[in-house]
Amino acid sequence: MSDPVQTLSAGEALDRVRAGTLVLVDVRPPGERALAAVPVPYESLESGGLERLMARPRDQALAFLCHHGVRSEQAARYFLAQGFREVHNVVGGIEAWACEVDPTIPRY
Repeated sequence: MSDPVQTLSAGEALDRVRAGTLVLVDVRPPGERALAAVPVPYESLESGGLERLMARPRDQALAFLCHHGVRSEQAARYFLAQGFREVHNVVGGIEAWACEVDPTIPRY
């Protein structure tokens, strides 16, 4: 069986968030997001974020972001198991975003 978690580059994720066809979810803890954050709207998992995401329609496209792509892959698999059908992992995480899309984002 093929892997149902789809992958997106940072640039593809940016384009889809701007187009309104994707919800970006940054799974990093607040301390990491304070070091480097994407300059587009995103959800997080704390402060009711998980509950807000679970209340979304299961056909809502979601993309998960972390530092390098490992934690976001785990989160994406969790959301697939919860019945979400279009789930993506942003390959390379915020590191790739800083290198490929927006060099003003600090690297850590």
